[in-house]
Amino acid sequence: MREDKKYGNVISHGFGEYHTIQDFPIRGRATYLHVRKRKWLDKDTGEIFSYEWELSEYDETHLNAEFVAFLKEGD
Repeated sequence: MREDKKYGNVISHGFGEYHTIQDFPIRGRATYLHVRKRKWLDKDTGEIFSYEWELSEYDETHLNAEFVAFLKEGD
């Protein structure tokens, strides 16, 4: 997380593109994740950005490749 978020220089600025990702079935039924990444505005620079999601904590978890690609993409 960027340090400047703690000091109020960064504010919410909507959401990125909407994605529907088919995930592993739950109890034999299709599972779809509907996700969007939040966008942030740096008030000092005017830059709009999204935070990168740290996936290392999920090393023992099996994540769908399409979901991982979504998490890694930039806006």
